[in-house]
Amino acid sequence: MNKVCELDEIFPVLKKAQTIMYSGFGGIGNPPLLVKVLADIDLSAVTLIGNDAAFPTIGIGPVIANKKVKKLITSHIGSNPIAGQKMISGELEIEFSPQGILMERIRAGGSGIAAVLSDICYAEALNQPVETMRWQNQDYFIEPALTADVAIIYAKKADRFGNLMYEATARNTAPLMAMAAEQVIVEVEEMVDVGELNPEHIMTPGLFVTHLVQSQGIDWRWAWEA
Repeated sequence: MNKVCELDEIFPVLKKAQTIMYSGFGGIGNPPLLVKVLADIDLSAVTLIGNDAAFPTIGIGPVIANKKVKKLITSHIGSNPIAGQKMISGELEIEFSPQGILMERIRAGGSGIAAVLSDICYAEALNQPVETMRWQNQDYFIEPALTADVAIIYAKKADRFGNLMYEATARNTAPLMAMAAEQVIVEVEEMVDVGELNPEHIMTPGLFVTHLVQSQGIDWRWAWEA
């Protein structure tokens, strides 16, 4: 099945009040074209899930700054003061998870596991609700799995069936998010013919991918001008 599509074909996939995962660590591994789409189209009451809030003009930052994002589930926002201002004002709800636990929650969601157990205490310090259970004479915190309606991720190479390769650390959160979302839109740096990818190098099978969009390169100047 050919999953390559034009950019305007993904617009109907993105809707108000959705939960959307986005790959990336800071700006590395964010899909710049798809982030621009999120910033440009009319969305509201969206819940975002990602490693961090990036920067005001880099990565997912412009979406957080300019769109009506209802909630952000993330590990930190320290590099984006706009996210901090919105949190303090009550405009943006933020649910913090330590990075490892956040990724494990996403992995659980993609694996069909309802929750994972952790002995790391952080939610009470942040005044976040937390459930506990006792197992084998030890108390654990229940970390609910995370899933999404849509994931937007970035890949180095893909064939038209959606088999993906990533580049070095730009891989970061993408493989886990591809498993945890109903629809997965991939911005691809290089499209190749079926059979060109070494099967041993494929990190996300096409089974998890619904849409492929050709990248136009990484350039965040549009955000600076917004």
